[in-house]
Amino acid sequence: MAESVVPKRASAAVYAGTFDPITNGHVAIIRSGLVAFDRIIVAVLTNTSKKPLFSVDERMEMISDAVGGDGRVEVDRFDHGLLVEYVRAKGVRVVLRGLRAVGDFEHELQMANMNRHLGPGIETMFIMANDFFYVSSTLIKEAAALGGDLHGMVPELVERKLKEKFGR
Repeated sequence: MAESVVPKRASAAVYAGTFDPITNGHVAIIRSGLVAFDRIIVAVLTNTSKKPLFSVDERMEMISDAVGGDGRVEVDRFDHGLLVEYVRAKGVRVVLRGLRAVGDFEHELQMANMNRHLGPGIETMFIMANDFFYVSSTLIKEAAALGGDLHGMVPELVERKLKEKFGR
């Protein structure tokens, strides 16, 4: 009787984003990624084209809290340069991206193909968003600023920090 051979899988993926703030949709992508990978590196971007509500350190704290200290998740900062260079420096070959809706797909596909061109050998894996497909960090901040109930859409620490930021 022949023994079945399980193909070797990539051991890690980088999930990069601004995460300002992290949402339960982001957390779901991380959890789904851990089904395919032994380790996820969450790279918090310093996006110079955006004015973040939270500092990189605050965002990293909220992400660490949201994943509950799961040792398979590394939270790191990514301050400058090409994502493919960061990924390569981490010894990783896969970029993990979440897709919420059809509108995300075109932009994400362009980024994936550009990354493939700039970093041969680095692939992008897409994970579909679950029940939180309608949630974005931008919408969360807008709702928080107007006193909206965010319970269940963001981790508890994020909800508390948003209330503090907006004095609610």
